[in-house]
Amino acid sequence: MRMTAVDYRDSLRAYRPRVFVDGQRVDSVADEPRLAPGLNAIGVTYDFAHDPAHQDVMTAMQGRSGRRVNRMLHVNETTNDLLTKLEAVRLVCREAGCAQRYLVHDAFNGIFQATHRADAARGTDYHQRFLAYLDTVQEQDLTLGIAMTDAKGDRSKRPGGQANRDVYVHIKERRPDGIVIRGTKAIVTGAPYVHGFLVMPCRTHTPEDAACAVCCAVPVDAPGVTIVARPAGRPGEAAAKFSGRYGQSTGVVIFDDVFVPHDRVFMAGEHEEAGFLTTAYATHHRHSCIGARAGFGDLLIGAGVLMTEANGLDPGRHHHLRDALVDLITIAESFFACGVAASVYGRRDPSGAMMPDTVFANIGKLLLATRIYDMHRIAHEVSGGLIVALPGPDEDHNPETRASLMAVLGGRADIPAAARLEVSRLIEDLTVSHQGGWYSVISLHGGGSPEAMKRDIWRHYPLEERVALVERLLDRGVASDGLRVSGQPGRCCATGCRPPETAGSEQTNSMDGPGADQEPT
Repeated sequence: MRMTAVDYRDSLRAYRPRVFVDGQRVDSVADEPRLAPGLNAIGVTYDFAHDPAHQDVMTAMQGRSGRRVNRMLHVNETTNDLLTKLEAVRLVCREAGCAQRYLVHDAFNGIFQATHRADAARGTDYHQRFLAYLDTVQEQDLTLGIAMTDAKGDRSKRPGGQANRDVYVHIKERRPDGIVIRGTKAIVTGAPYVHGFLVMPCRTHTPEDAACAVCCAVPVDAPGVTIVARPAGRPGEAAAKFSGRYGQSTGVVIFDDVFVPHDRVFMAGEHEEAGFLTTAYATHHRHSCIGARAGFGDLLIGAGVLMTEANGLDPGRHHHLRDALVDLITIAESFFACGVAASVYGRRDPSGAMMPDTVFANIGKLLLATRIYDMHRIAHEVSGGLIVALPGPDEDHNPETRASLMAVLGGRADIPAAARLEVSRLIEDLTVSHQGGWYSVISLHGGGSPEAMKRDIWRHYPLEERVALVERLLDRGVASDGLRVSGQPGRCCATGCRPPETAGSEQTNSMDGPGADQEPT
C-alpha cells in the first residue's frame, strides 16, 4: 500500500521512539511543532506519488516483485531508472528544499549490491535476508533513516585505536539469534520522524576493525535507541517564508546495547564487502545529491527573477542582471548535466542493479559542493541588500508603521510592497538565515567532503588510457620530430601545403574520424 502524507504522519503514532529536541523529551513526533517542517518535506514524496502529474516519475515497477513502489524505495534496474530517479529527486527538492527520503533509495541500492557480493564471496545468506526486508518496506511504504556517519572520535586513529570505542557503532556481542550493537551515529537525516534505521558502515575497515563492519535494520523505537535531534527548519518563525513550512531535522542516534535479530542483519564483520557497501552507497547518494541541489537551484533562480522584477528591473533589458542569472542557471544545469551523464553511462552491477557512472556522479557532486556559495552570492547580487535590511515581519501588522513602510518599500507600481517583502524574506530564508547556512554545509559535506569526491574521481578516471593515448602518439613521432599534424583544413601537414576545400566541394580526409566538414565549430 502506498501511503499519502497524512497516512505517513498517522503511521508514526504507532511508534514510541526516545527523542529529545532542544533538551526536552518529545512525546509524539507526529504532533511536535518543532518537527512539523520535516514531516511536511517527507510528505511531499508520498503525495507526489499519488498526483497524476507526477506518478510516472515518483513511482516505479520493481521487476523482481512486480510491485509498483515509491521511487524513493526502488532498486534501479535500467539506466532510465537512474535518470528518472534524478528527475524525481529534483522534483521533490524544488518543492521542499530537501525531501530527505531519497537517502533510503541510495542505501537500498548499495545494500542490494553489497549483500549479493558478500553471498557470492562467502556463502552467506545476507542477500535473501535483505530482499525479505526490502519487500516489507516497499509493501508498507516506510521511511527509513540512514545511520551511517559515526561520531569517529580522534580522526587520526582508526576505530580500533579510539579511547572510547562507542564513537563507532560496533558489534558488542554475537548471540545465537542475532547481534548486539553499541555506539553512536552522529548525523542521521530525519532521525526523529522515520519508521526505522538502516545502520551502515561509514568507512572502509581493516580486519582489526571488523566489528564496525556492520549493516542492519533497527526499528526507530527499539530498546536502547536514543535520538538527540535539532528542530526541522525554522518552525513558528514569521520570517521563515520557506523553512517554516519545509525543513530537515538531523539527529545524533545512540545505540546502547541494541539487539538485532539475524533476519535484520545484512553484514556482520565482512570488512571487505562492507567497504564496497560504503563506496557503492556514496556513488548512489552523490548522484541523488545532484538532483537535490538542482531543485534548490530552481528555487533560487525563480526567486531571483521575482526579486529583480519586484525591484522594478527587467533582467532581459538590464544585462548585468541577465548575465548573473545566466551564471546561476549555468551552475545548476552544469552539475545536473553530470547527473544525466552518470545515468546514461550507468553500468549493471553483478547483482543486476544499475550503478551510476562513478566519475560523472562525483564530478557533479564536487561541482555543487563547491559552487553552492556562488549560487548564494549570485542570488544576493540580483536581489539587493533589502533581503537582510528590511524590518521584521511583525512590522507588517503594526498599525503605527505599516502604512509608512508599505508606501516607501515598494518597487514597481504594479507589484504591491507586501509582495516584494515576501520574496525578500524568502531569499533571506534560503541563503542568509541559519537555515541558509545549513543548506550550504549539507551541500558541501553531505555525501562526503570534497576531498572524498576528488579521491574517487582520481581512482576511477581512466588515467592509464589517457596516458596510453599520448604514448601511442609519441611513438608515431608526432612530437619527437617537431611536426604537428592537424585535421584542420589547410593543415594537412606541418607547412599546410594543401589548401582548404572550398564550400560545397567533396571532402577528402585521410585521418581517422570525421571529415573537416563534420568537425564541430
